[in-house]
Parts: sequence; structure tokens; C-alpha cells
Amino acid sequence: MGTRSTIALEFADGTVEQVYCHWDGYLEHNGKILFENYSDPFKLRDLIDLGDMSSLAANIGTQHSFNDLVEGECTFYGRDRGETGVSAKKFKDIEDYYANVQGEEYDYILSMNWEGKAQWYVRHYATGGTWIGLEMAFEQQAKETA
Repeated sequence: MGTRSTIALEFADGTVEQVYCHWDGYLEHNGKILFENYSDPFKLRDLIDLGDMSSLAANIGTQHSFNDLVEGECTFYGRDRGETGVSAKKFKDIEDYYANVQGEEYDYILSMNWEGKAQWYVRHYATGGTWIGLEMAFEQQAKETA
């Protein structure tokens, strides 16, 4: 069974788009990959444009067979398996997103912080549904495992 997650981006116009990811949604995998490789809103937009995915990796990659995975590349349901109806979900603003988010075990969003800079936020079972900064989540997890 996968550790499901969602990945969202708040755009400059205030709209939000969200995709689903089936595998490895936990902080040590998807959280780390997002933080290290998709903190640029333009790169994240390219990822989200490809819709729901089976697995997240450091590189978006190119089309490949769903049955012949490429190490280090994302695998998408639409691009790599030809599925339809897997486009990003769209929300009119952040309030609409918070009210109607497709909640999974881990939900990630790249949003603007109070300084107007892009920052990752996450909510999961350990946060009790509260959104916290991804860096703070990493710190909390490090304390718990020390």
C-alpha cells in the first residue's frame, strides 16, 4: 500500500492547483524531494501541469512506459500510462483550497509566506491536521527520532 500525498501550488494570482501522488508521501521521501528539487514555483508548475502521479522523483523526466520505470524520474498516470481524468484539481483561492483540499496522509503546498517568498507547508497525522512549515516538520521529526 502506498503512502499517499497531495502536492499543491499557490499561484501569484491566488489560485491553487493540486495533484495526487500515490507512493512514498512521507516527509523523508516526498517531503525531502519537494523541498530540495521543487521549491522553484516555475519548476513545480511544470510538475503539476502533468497531473496526478504514481511516484515523485528529483526529475520530472520524459515519457516512459509505466511498466519500465526510469530511476530518478517521476511517473505520471497521464503521461506514462495514458490515463485520462488525472489533471490537476483547481481552486479559486487559498480559502477554497483549504475548504476542499483532497486530503491524503500527507498534503504539501508551496505557498507565499508573510514575506512574499515561496515556502513549503505540510500537514499530516503528526500535525493533527494543522499546516506547518516543511522545515519545521523536518526539525520536529529529527527531535522525535533522536
